Amino acid sequence: MKKINIALLGASGSIGQNTLEVLRFHKDRFNLIAVSVHRNIKKLEEIIQEFKPRYAVITSEVNYSKKDIKILRGIDGLKEVAALPDVDTVVVATAGTVGVFPTINALRSGKRVALANKETLVSFGGIVKKIESESSGEIIPVDSEHSAIFQLFTRFEREEIQDIVLTASGGAFRNLSREDMKRVTMEDALKHPTWSMGKKITVDSATLMNKGLEVIEAYWLFSMDLEHIKVVIHPQSIVHGMLTLKDGAIVAHLSIPDMKIPIQYALTYPERIESPVKNLDLTEIKKLEFYEPDYNRFPLLKLAYDVLKDGGTMPAVMNASNEIAVYAFLDGKIGFLDIERVVFQTVEKHKIIYNPSLHDLLEADKWAREYANHLIQEISKEKN
Repeated sequence: MKKINIALLGASGSIGQNTLEVLRFHKDRFNLIAVSVHRNIKKLEEIIQEFKPRYAVITSEVNYSKKDIKILRGIDGLKEVAALPDVDTVVVATAGTVGVFPTINALRSGKRVALANKETLVSFGGIVKKIESESSGEIIPVDSEHSAIFQLFTRFEREEIQDIVLTASGGAFRNLSREDMKRVTMEDALKHPTWSMGKKITVDSATLMNKGLEVIEAYWLFSMDLEHIKVVIHPQSIVHGMLTLKDGAIVAHLSIPDMKIPIQYALTYPERIESPVKNLDLTEIKKLEFYEPDYNRFPLLKLAYDVLKDGGTMPAVMNASNEIAVYAFLDGKIGFLDIERVVFQTVEKHKIIYNPSLHDLLEADKWAREYANHLIQEISKEKN
């Protein structure tokens, strides 16, 4: 059996570490050819010692050198390893807009992209999907919800499908009032009820922005009209996605909430093999609940639908301003509800560019970050 050669970009993050667990469990099936980290050199050293990749990319200014491995730097390094002739699959688990560059290079080089970076499709979806359609490369989603929908989509004809249904846990504050949300802390926001994830995505889950970003991703991944992409709150996080079919039937994908399942499927598709995750026992779960999302308490979810309708550069602006606002909240500069304040005001200020180029989108992203930082400074002054 020929092993699958993997480039893992964003190896020190949550998705990266789960990917390594899959590779560790299936040593007979995968070779790790290349890895990237931002500044976590300790984690990089551990990966090099265990998996012995031939290439490592460092995307920060941290000094590092090592014999017997080629060290590359920055975006150019990510682009280079994504196009290596002996790499079969590129796992894009980097944080931020940087993920679009290796994704584009991998697709143009005919690779499979196991995509876990949200910004790639949220901000650059039209361009990325056009490149995919013109190349021999392919995108297989890694997000648990999109992986679930992807797996269900392969079982039915397109004309049989009426709606995509994405599930959301509801995050740490699903039962809180707006008044209560004014007083929550960073520690409160990071107490996700079912998933263990990085800080940024955990806060996005608490605002439901994460689900809004996933709505935009689903639009590009599955080419469904926006009114046929639904969201339901599902506290147990057992059902990851559903399809409503034209005859009224609903089909669902269920598993325990563990990212190793969708990661492994993206690497082995269309084959299914044993997973390092225990099987779901429904008798232990006992009940599955579903609720409509409350757009009044969580307006960022509704905003995501609205900016996708607006199109052009607007999703990129929303995404960039949200990222800046979330990190400002994590740094203690603004309150939890100030996140949405920054995002809404940035979106309202932006002048849309329709049919944008990659340059236009990157400039819009840059502008949104600068404007969001300006708003954060104003909010900080109000509080002091």
